[in-house]
Amino acid sequence: MKKQLFALVIGGLTLASCSSDDDSIIKEGENSVEIPDTYNFERDGMSTVSYSGQTTRLQMSAELIGSFNDFDNSTEALLLNMFSNDGNPFSKSELNESSKNIKSKIAASNLYFSTNTVESSEIKADFESYISTQMNEVYSNRNEVAEAGKAGQIADGDGFRYVNAKGLEMNQAFAKGLIGALLVDQMLNNYLSQPVLDEGENRANNEAGITEEGKNYTTMEHKWDEAYGYLYGDPSVPTTDPNSVLNESEDHLLFNYLGRVDGDDDFSGIAEETFEAFKTGRAAIVAGDYELRDEQVAIIRENISKVIAIRAVHYLKGGKAALESQEYGAAFHELSEGFGFVYSLRFTNDPATGAPYLTKSQVDSFKEDLLDGNGFWDVTPETLDAISEEIATAFGFSVEEA
Repeated sequence: MKKQLFALVIGGLTLASCSSDDDSIIKEGENSVEIPDTYNFERDGMSTVSYSGQTTRLQMSAELIGSFNDFDNSTEALLLNMFSNDGNPFSKSELNESSKNIKSKIAASNLYFSTNTVESSEIKADFESYISTQMNEVYSNRNEVAEAGKAGQIADGDGFRYVNAKGLEMNQAFAKGLIGALLVDQMLNNYLSQPVLDEGENRANNEAGITEEGKNYTTMEHKWDEAYGYLYGDPSVPTTDPNSVLNESEDHLLFNYLGRVDGDDDFSGIAEETFEAFKTGRAAIVAGDYELRDEQVAIIRENISKVIAIRAVHYLKGGKAALESQEYGAAFHELSEGFGFVYSLRFTNDPATGAPYLTKSQVDSFKEDLLDGNGFWDVTPETLDAISEEIATAFGFSVEEA
């Protein structure tokens, strides 16, 4: 990672960079916090970092999403089995043999859904409906030209997009919605939440260095790593700087879109700031500095939430431009991605309130406006502008920046 020389004053203590020959930053105070140059933490010479479950779910998600348009080999049953990991549906034996699955972690965070099981079930059903619609409605019309009220294919350049009767690509709705309902919700609202990090005797055990049975990490360390894994778990390993592969990674979920937002001059630096917050928070846990830890949680929540909002506005405005040019295949593709990111707004977390930046009713209204009547066939530029402005205002950026 490119090292920066900086000094931050946190709670009256100075956090200063080390010299160019060092590989860590040390925060001096009651608890000395040593922040490594990479996400590498050890105890007795052995790594304490573990997020294999997150890597597994990211790999399961990638194979499931990649199978949506494989009409020759995919079936509704196969995709639903991938969603719940039933019946050896994956190409890799290690995924089939895993006890993990995607479905159980959808809308399953401590903060938002532990007492909200009705909505959690509804959200899981949404994702199953995307699969069912794709493999029934869209599949049966895959060789037909789509039109308002009729699923089928629609030209986009030299290729085709496959859409439902409202012009929505089910694979895009699933993939971009999954970013929020799985990755963002688990990261921001579960593993980085105080009820999970500080559950039971977690603080006392962490300060005493009491590790989980048969493991080299404390429970609090592991919960933080699991949050880290939902962003970085597939494209990186703990000893590397994941931002070094932002433009090369094959990840097509949250990590990819963090990189895209970071590539915009208006938001440049958000990827490095997020990575630094993850490292600093993990180091703070090692040192028992929970105030510093929680400050990093706020940074991560704000940055990751903003990525979702920025991409939602980006795609809605891109869809508007393509509609005005009567490039309907391109427009419906952009709007499908936009719809998925709008869906994901439900799972953002405003650190100032501990709640989503936009209410459930606001997000539901956006989705209804986008799919009203014949959906993308009927949506107006004015509607897309209004939704974009409302999102941007809530998150504190301008539509032009996005």
